[in-house]
Amino acid sequence: MKLSVIIVSYNVKYFLEQCLRSVERSIEGLACEIIVVDNNSTDGSKEYLTPRFPHVKFIWNSDNKGFARANNQAINISKAEYILLLNPDTIIGENTIREYIDFMDRTPDAGGAGAYMLRTDGTFAPESRRGLPTPFVAFCKMSGLAGLFPKSHIFGRYYMRYLDENKINRIEIISGAFMFLRRKTLDKAGVLDESFFMYGEDIDLSYRILKSGYNNYFLPSRILHYKGESTVKSSYRYVYTFYQAMQIFFNKHYSHYSILVSLPISMAIWSRAMLAYIGNKFSHSNPTEETQKMNMIVVGSKDMIKEVKEILEKKQSKNKHLCIEGNEETLPQGHLETKELEQFDTVVYDSDSYSYNTILKLLEQTPGNNLKIATYSTKSRILITEGETYNHEKR
Repeated sequence: MKLSVIIVSYNVKYFLEQCLRSVERSIEGLACEIIVVDNNSTDGSKEYLTPRFPHVKFIWNSDNKGFARANNQAINISKAEYILLLNPDTIIGENTIREYIDFMDRTPDAGGAGAYMLRTDGTFAPESRRGLPTPFVAFCKMSGLAGLFPKSHIFGRYYMRYLDENKINRIEIISGAFMFLRRKTLDKAGVLDESFFMYGEDIDLSYRILKSGYNNYFLPSRILHYKGESTVKSSYRYVYTFYQAMQIFFNKHYSHYSILVSLPISMAIWSRAMLAYIGNKFSHSNPTEETQKMNMIVVGSKDMIKEVKEILEKKQSKNKHLCIEGNEETLPQGHLETKELEQFDTVVYDSDSYSYNTILKLLEQTPGNNLKIATYSTKSRILITEGETYNHEKR
């Protein structure tokens, strides 16, 4: 078997359904398996997903075992030469899997590879590639020097923005949202460290891959990452878990530094944790009516448009919407051929009429138009936007 795709999920059944459909298209004709580990979701994931994906191997945990441990459950039973750790809130293109298999086959020194992650507004997510967070790199990030000098090889190493985003490059840290790994590498470097409940385990594994003699790579292959749909970023639990992971990594790999270095780093980590918690709490406390509005361009088949209009009439009736009938052959440029784009903030694509490759390509041309991507399929009957999902109810 060539590839095992492993997805850990928690209360994101609709995002996971869309992710699985994109994976199924991408592995068509290849010898692959898909393993989903659910960390005790309470949103009806089991009843919803099991009949829809009979060929997927599901592991239903009775408690939330965390990201690292759940991934290891699947890794330990997987059978393929390569392993892809994939977040459920992602979309990959039809050619994505073949691109990575071809790259790994011809690059024997590659232990792992990451992807060019697009945000829902079409911009490049800087966490797609990162440098090793040594004490100095961490200091530059937390002090703001990395932001002031983003393309500096000295101060901007955290996000490595001095590298060309459209070229294959060696990097140090691969994002856990999309980690394409060689099994032989894991046999040598070890699996995910279960000391990390969530966050930080990708940094730790990437570092151990490098220490085991392999290289990590960034490929400019586009994927969409909604980012954090299964977390509540204003909660104390999120902030605590995120910054505790930073502390665990520092203690594990840099405990030999003197207290003159380690103490300021620890203080900076927890100071940032407190500021992040206060900031997130404030920003999420009073959402305005304006932030809830979505003026949509809807592009797709006649049936798709009919169903989306029914959702919008119920959920977004006071907003402005433009419906355009078309598909990949009749309307290859989608919303880009529409005049007065500035009147809209969201474009909904029919994922049955458009390939994911094309949707990702059109999404990348969105920056400057202030448009965010959304999708709808008449098979799932779910409208998926960046922050919310809408279920089409039959009348």
